[in-house]
Amino acid sequence: MPQSKTERSGWRGVSLIAITYVYFLIFAQFAFLKRLAALGLAEAHLKPVMAAMAAGGMMVSLLAPRWRGFSAPEVRIRAALLGCAAAVFLSLLPLTFAASIAVSLLIGCSLGLLTVTLVTHLRRWLGEGSLLLKVGLGTGLGYFMCNVPTFFEADARAQAVAAGALCLVGFCCALKAPGSPAVCEETSGQAGSTSFWLVLIGFTALVWLDSAAFFIIQNSPGLKAGTWQGTAHLWSNGCLHFAAALGSAWLLRRRGSTWVLPLAYGALAAACLLLLRAEGLVAASVFYPIGVSLYSVALVAYPSLLASGSIEQRGRLAGWIYAVAGWAGSALGIGMGQNLGAVPPLFVAAAGLLILVPGSLAFLRRRRLEIAVTIAILLLAFGVDKLLDGGRAVQASDSAVERGRTVYVHEGCIHCHSQYVRPGTRDELMWGPVQTVAEVRRGTPPLIGNRRQGPDLSQVGSRRSALWLKAHFENPAEVSPASFMPSYSSLFQDRRGDDLVAYLQSLRPTDAAQHRKDEVFWHLSAIGESDHGQPLFHAYCATCHEADGPTRLRWAASFMRLPPNLSVEALAHVNPADSTEEQVNQFAQIIKFGIAGTDMPGHEYLSDRDISSLSLWLAQQRVSHSRTTNIASGESK
Repeated sequence: MPQSKTERSGWRGVSLIAITYVYFLIFAQFAFLKRLAALGLAEAHLKPVMAAMAAGGMMVSLLAPRWRGFSAPEVRIRAALLGCAAAVFLSLLPLTFAASIAVSLLIGCSLGLLTVTLVTHLRRWLGEGSLLLKVGLGTGLGYFMCNVPTFFEADARAQAVAAGALCLVGFCCALKAPGSPAVCEETSGQAGSTSFWLVLIGFTALVWLDSAAFFIIQNSPGLKAGTWQGTAHLWSNGCLHFAAALGSAWLLRRRGSTWVLPLAYGALAAACLLLLRAEGLVAASVFYPIGVSLYSVALVAYPSLLASGSIEQRGRLAGWIYAVAGWAGSALGIGMGQNLGAVPPLFVAAAGLLILVPGSLAFLRRRRLEIAVTIAILLLAFGVDKLLDGGRAVQASDSAVERGRTVYVHEGCIHCHSQYVRPGTRDELMWGPVQTVAEVRRGTPPLIGNRRQGPDLSQVGSRRSALWLKAHFENPAEVSPASFMPSYSSLFQDRRGDDLVAYLQSLRPTDAAQHRKDEVFWHLSAIGESDHGQPLFHAYCATCHEADGPTRLRWAASFMRLPPNLSVEALAHVNPADSTEEQVNQFAQIIKFGIAGTDMPGHEYLSDRDISSLSLWLAQQRVSHSRTTNIASGESK
């Protein structure tokens, strides 16, 4: 039976490709993770939940081509889309840990069935003429929709509902059976002589690079702000994705995958390397979407349109590609991002060898003489350059402080903290002494910051010990109860956390003598009430100065000196022979400015009234304990 004009246009195939990409990118990678975080399942439970999704996707991708049950492609696609939609709406419920694993497994299984079935029978859904262009159009539209600012920046519920609605639209697209099965019989394909297993390795390396870069950007506020936050960035990303997808389709039609995969690798490799330096963010934000869309079109087109073989053979190829490259490659990339926080240049080079070697070997065999001459010229030029450059000193740039400064920039610390004490303000006493503009400009780049959220850090090394900084990064609210800074404990899974602490410890004033004098002459400007001191003590001090304080228990072996019990133990910096008023002033100095050379921090943001209340309560507690001790001593005699 001849196809209608609507069927020949292939709009159903284009729509199903776009819907599949939107569901995977917006719901499976964004909205579902946001829902887990809202349900309190995004920390210790995240890995098993996401492992269930990967396991379901891999299992169904490999089994679907071999399963003979309800073999009609339109039935399988409708079942897969219903499963995807069901997972969306189930995710909106108050899930338990076990229920979230079940929903995640449903997402993986449904996506595995959808992708393999759609790609295996894609020729029937795309109609006639310009099939590769239609694949590029569907992929480009999917990525473009994901980057529409209103959609991308919506909350998790809105994104989930939109993804579920699109699945139902896809279900309607699949209500009518696709074109004649004859369209899908054995084909010669355009993949060339490259081994399928080499292509599979290439796809896996590309997905690995993509997933690692994606995770790193998504979980680094500074990188995220510089690449895909804000209306301008999102529209730019969407247009780049769309243009690269159409370009990929054009290249696949003319050159096949042998050109597209190396170009995709070049773009992704450039993005991964540029992300290692703050000044490379703008360029990385251009290369990343181009590389992703280049290989994403090939990921759909290779098993459906480029590879040779029957429907069954292409189905098995699709199953292997999506199980190994799609699911396993993605999991490995995310693991790299979690554990390393960056894509190592050596891994980028290794991925390049896997992708580029097959084509490179063929080229080398054909152009041996030309390549030998080129290598000889390059070696000669390198030798001459070394001779001319021999007198120039080479500076190492891999100290812990320098690495820590890079972490400071990459993590976006400048968005909440400044490194510049404004002269003529109350900040001089809290964070001083004041720096000159010339001193600030010595940094490359200068890290003045916008200082909207947290304290100034220009001289934090003289005000906070290394232990305090590490404890604060691990759990900010534990040592600073008013802090809304998120935990950066992940930085300590490798050396980034210790490097960042080393950098912050290096931020010290060149001459702190005058500032110490200003601290000594400081006095309370307001008198508080001792009754208000007890809740302040439990909020700010008990974590270190009570026997069961969480910071004291966790870091007991790391303190320079175990923090004393302020009520009963002898204090090195408060004289028990002084009057209560004098002890109050001594406590106030310590609370305000901390104790230099120890782990005791200052509490610069506390008001003078709060400092007075806390000092009065502590002094009275010590007097009360002293009286009780004396009475007990007299009775024992």
